[in-house]
Amino acid sequence: MVSKVIVGDIVKASNGQFLPADMVLISSSEPQVTCYVATSNLDGETNLKLRQALLETAQMQTERQLSSLSGKIECEGPNRHFNTFIGTLYLNDESPVPIGPDQVLLRGTQLKNTQWVLGIVVYTGFETKFMQNSIKSPLKKSRVEKVTNVQILVLFVLLLAMSLVSCVGAILWNVEGTWYFGTKDYSSHSLGFDLLVFIILYHNLIPISLLVTLEIVKYVQAMFINWDEDMHYKENNIYAIARTSNLNEELGQVKYLFSDKTGTLTCNIMKFKKCSIAGIIYGLSPSVLTESYEFNDPTLLQNFENGHPTKDYIKEFLTLLCMCHTVIPERDEDKIIYQASSPDEAALVKWVKKLGFVFTTRTPTSVTIEAVSSILNTFSCNRKRMSVIVRTPTGNLRLYCKGADTVIYERLSEDSLFMKETLTHLEHFAKGGLRTLCVAYTDLTEEEYQQWLTEYKKASSVIQDRMQSLEECYDKIEKKFLLLGATAIEDRLQARVPETIVTLLKANIRIWVLTGDKQETAINIAYSCKLISAQMPRIRLNTHSLEATQQAVTQNCEALGTLIGKENDLALIIDGETLKYALNFEVERSFLNLALSCRAVLCCR
Repeated sequence: MVSKVIVGDIVKASNGQFLPADMVLISSSEPQVTCYVATSNLDGETNLKLRQALLETAQMQTERQLSSLSGKIECEGPNRHFNTFIGTLYLNDESPVPIGPDQVLLRGTQLKNTQWVLGIVVYTGFETKFMQNSIKSPLKKSRVEKVTNVQILVLFVLLLAMSLVSCVGAILWNVEGTWYFGTKDYSSHSLGFDLLVFIILYHNLIPISLLVTLEIVKYVQAMFINWDEDMHYKENNIYAIARTSNLNEELGQVKYLFSDKTGTLTCNIMKFKKCSIAGIIYGLSPSVLTESYEFNDPTLLQNFENGHPTKDYIKEFLTLLCMCHTVIPERDEDKIIYQASSPDEAALVKWVKKLGFVFTTRTPTSVTIEAVSSILNTFSCNRKRMSVIVRTPTGNLRLYCKGADTVIYERLSEDSLFMKETLTHLEHFAKGGLRTLCVAYTDLTEEEYQQWLTEYKKASSVIQDRMQSLEECYDKIEKKFLLLGATAIEDRLQARVPETIVTLLKANIRIWVLTGDKQETAINIAYSCKLISAQMPRIRLNTHSLEATQQAVTQNCEALGTLIGKENDLALIIDGETLKYALNFEVERSFLNLALSCRAVLCCR
């Protein structure tokens, strides 16, 4: 089937089938023209993804309707980015329809919980994103293997040289040494034959058995790794597994270890712990946190139910968390199961559910919670924030936004309250090693929204620089926020992470960790996992310009003096904004020398 599909075909796929090409979803069996796909073959994620068909083609389901479909699709060229797609659908005598990644079904994904879908093929064969990412695995060779190969090549060249010299000697001997036979014709002897004879005679020069011996040694090493009791996790009876033996000897040559935090050092199992609403902190203190503890502060519900002055703020706070997300609800008999690509969002939605704000249904135009609100536009990307515009039951327009504190605070209105109190609470959460988010909102007028909507539709229809145009459009409306509060979520360290990091540091392995947490949170986690000790001097780089970054890096390099480039018991902590300037070609070399002089490097939000 895959070989017969060409660009422009309309393909129908049934539940459970793997899609044969990249195609734009035009219709489905679901009432809201949506479908669910499993993308585990592409990105390894097990949660289902929601895809939304184009509303302009949603009613085209029969062969007669599809045969009358006429138009064209303009889209970007083939690329390997799974989460991006820029295209525009032009139907006859109709306005251009923007196409994004939520309207695209990729080859290799599996249709789930949907009877059937219809899609227009845009990429086939090697142009699909699946094939663009199907690169040949590089052949990894250890240093011993590389040196051995070079030495064998040298020995083979030496073998040929010795054989050639011996051939010349044999010719001279047979011509001059047998004069008494009275023959000067040496045609009976072949140079090639003599060369082959001497190669056979000298073949022991090539240590053929060495390669076999090395492979046997590597196999035995892998067996010892599998049997090593020091790498045995007794609680779950899990031993180390050597999946390949090619690079065993390289383990002793490792100097640097690069790691992210979430899911590697931590469990990636989020639990809602605390929150700050209208300047009031809710949740137990860190001293009484236990492994089984989850948020259960009765004060929050009491303030909400008993008419506390912050009641309206609490309501807006919970409503925002219940609506501003990408979670997909699934029903299993009387239970609601939340599917989420982000464990943070799942933790927030589950928490507000316990407080009575239940997220039950998602459609292309609305979500259902305690009160139904129409979602007019949602947008989310790598902007450290996510926003949603809703029309409330009273008819008012409101924009909800959640994101990193650095992004939210720079967009707050001068009239916003609780800024200092919330900032203090954020620092308190961060020192406890909790992941934080700020939440805010702003009211919109109908005229303001319609004007922005026109610009948004125009920006979402362009092919060139669409993301930049959308960013500029988002910035025009994501402003003058009123702060509601902040959330704090815990992601615990995995078992025996601190002991492992201490052992690696003792082996003189330098560890660099990347995280999207606040700097205070990242430092606290670094202390918890023993990456940084209390006695270890720290270099903190927090600048806001290229000149300031260059000056700070230069000063620290000069302070190290002759120790620059050597291993020092130092920790380098740098935030994302400073890193952007530090990677500029004017600063890059000095920054690299500084980083190579530190035992631990921590890059955070």
